[in-house]
Order: sequence, then C-alpha cells, then structure tokens
Amino acid sequence: MLTLTPAERSELRAQAHGLNPVVMVGESGLSESVMKEIDKSLNAHGLIKVRVFGDDREARIAIYETICAELKAAPVQHIGKLLVLYRPQKDEGKKAAAGAKGGLREVTIVKSHATKRPSVSKVMLKGNERITAGGLVKKAKPRQRSTKKSLG
Repeated sequence: MLTLTPAERSELRAQAHGLNPVVMVGESGLSESVMKEIDKSLNAHGLIKVRVFGDDREARIAIYETICAELKAAPVQHIGKLLVLYRPQKDEGKKAAAGAKGGLREVTIVKSHATKRPSVSKVMLKGNERITAGGLVKKAKPRQRSTKKSLG
C-alpha cells in the first residue's frame, strides 16, 4: 500500500472533488471483475472515486483496505459511501494521454446501410479533427473565448 504525506493527500482530495465515481461496488462485494475494473480505472486515471453500496461502515472500511492492499493504491479519502483512491500512472498511460492531445490518431468508421452490409473504413485524424454522426471528418470548432477576459 502506498503512503502519502498530508500535503499530498490534501492536494489529491482537492483534485478529486469534481470527479464522479467510476466504479460501483454492489451488494455482491469485491468480486474479481470489480477489482479488474478498479485496476483499469487506476491505470487510466490515477485518481478515482469508488461508490460502495451498503450501510455497514466496517464492511466499507474493509473493502477500502482490501482494494488499497491488493492494487497497491493509496487511500486518499473515505466519506460515507465514497472512496477516493490514488495510484501513480505508469509511463505507458502518460504517453497515451499525451498522444491523445495532438498528432495523428487512427479511427475506424462503420457506416450501416439498410440493405447492404456495413462498410468499415479506417481514417487517420489530426489533433483538431473529429468524426460527425454521419461518418464525415470535420475540423473541430475553435474554443470560444470571453471578450471580457481579453479586455481585462
């Protein structure tokens, strides 16, 4: 289990404030599939929230400790039925996240036809391009900027 300093824990709590729970633990408890999903989420995001259903506080604490011990994650916060977990991302996850911001990426487009088989095509997109619902490639619209901020 990772240990965090109080300053690191405080910073992570602040970052986690706006997050929504990505994994829900139901009445069946921590199954193997739930643990795999939590592991995938930690690999992808690093900082996640988990919602645990059930009214038994001791059971939630046991689940929290089990997740942290088995997945080598750090406990950040436990408020009610929400658990906040942190694990530093591996280098591969950081590279994938950095690659998603710019550069080329390959996208598969599937167009379905009423009478024919669906057509599948692979397209390389630039960083500012997107696929419409009809399967067309369009440039992303520039982000709107506030005129008040630019004047001040």
